[in-house]
Amino acid sequence: MTKPASAAANSTASPSLSSESRPLTQRLVDAYLAVRDETERRAAPLSPEDQLIQSMPDASPAKWHRAHTTWFFEQFLLGEHVQGYTPFHPDYAYLFNSYYVSAGPRHARHQRGHLTRPTADEVTAYRRHVDAEVVRFFQTTDEAKLAALVPLVEVGLNHEQQHQELMFTDILHAFAQNPIPPAYDAAWRFPASSRAAAEWVTLSEGIHTVGHGDDSFHFDNEKPAHRALVGPVRLAKNLVTNAEWLAFIKDGGYSSATLWLMDGFGTASGEGWRAPGHWREVDGEWTIMTLGGLQPIDPQAPVCHVSYYEADAFARWSGKHLPTEMEWEVAARAGQLNDAYGIVWQWTRSAYSPYPGYRAIEGALGEYNGKFMVNQLVLRGSSLATPDGHSRVTYRNFFYPHHRWQFTGLRLADYA
Repeated sequence: MTKPASAAANSTASPSLSSESRPLTQRLVDAYLAVRDETERRAAPLSPEDQLIQSMPDASPAKWHRAHTTWFFEQFLLGEHVQGYTPFHPDYAYLFNSYYVSAGPRHARHQRGHLTRPTADEVTAYRRHVDAEVVRFFQTTDEAKLAALVPLVEVGLNHEQQHQELMFTDILHAFAQNPIPPAYDAAWRFPASSRAAAEWVTLSEGIHTVGHGDDSFHFDNEKPAHRALVGPVRLAKNLVTNAEWLAFIKDGGYSSATLWLMDGFGTASGEGWRAPGHWREVDGEWTIMTLGGLQPIDPQAPVCHVSYYEADAFARWSGKHLPTEMEWEVAARAGQLNDAYGIVWQWTRSAYSPYPGYRAIEGALGEYNGKFMVNQLVLRGSSLATPDGHSRVTYRNFFYPHHRWQFTGLRLADYA
């Protein structure tokens, strides 16, 4: 591979499941194996040692990601819908459950890197076993029952795609801790961005429908569709670049307390931030740790690996703001934002909270999104690590304001 697969703008997840041209069984098998194969493709360049490392509590080992996504299908599909199914290993539910309290006890998140066993090869065997059982289930179950299970399968596939993205961000963070920086793929290059001569798009004041409004796949946090007052506001058509960020650094942006939220300045000071995540100053020049190894900063590329705190401080330094997620969605629906998808997730100033009338789905899967709706901020779009078919205009990503190991950037808003 020369670079990670990037997300297509406003595409739908698992498109093969929505096609009516082939039997449902075949569509399920093809979609399932395509997603499962992509996980293995992303893991293929990693050594067993690479797959074990957990560089911080917020990250997980690649081996764990591969096993956890397998446990998801074993737990919620095979375990609940295949009569007499026996789990592959009696301890794996404990080791590879993440945060589903309803599904049983779990190994501590921050200790996932201590799991030398099962080995990477044993996880491969686990994946192959579950894949064979799932395919057999699809091929031997009547279509009416399969149709009722499509929403569960879609959640599982999209869940695995989220972990595919995390595999890239987590291994990059681990590699960035190495004093001699390794490369995931030496041929990898940052994707090209677009630049518009017209710098701003104007949204006049108006009431718009936002949120997911049809029956195509979506996570529960994207609904219900509702009306929101947006504007007047101008949104930057382009993402903030490294050149602009270098000017912020040169002007003392990281040391000017008046630019920062109090918690943000405390975090930046305590962590010794002088530049975005994965940046290194080498012989007086800034470089960045990438999936292709350590590379010179490209001034024209969108800035990446910045936290909400940094994005907010930069916006204030620029005399601007961050957009709300509603402003972003309205502009993106109209196709007026460059690089809305496939390069960096974009911070908004919107708190991650429920839409009016939101209800989590019932059962253990109701723990998927709703219980995280506090103390986090929304990001929109998708990144270079997002798998193909996993982006859409209503997608709501969310992280804590200090997080910056993801491929996160920003665009500005202006209310003047």
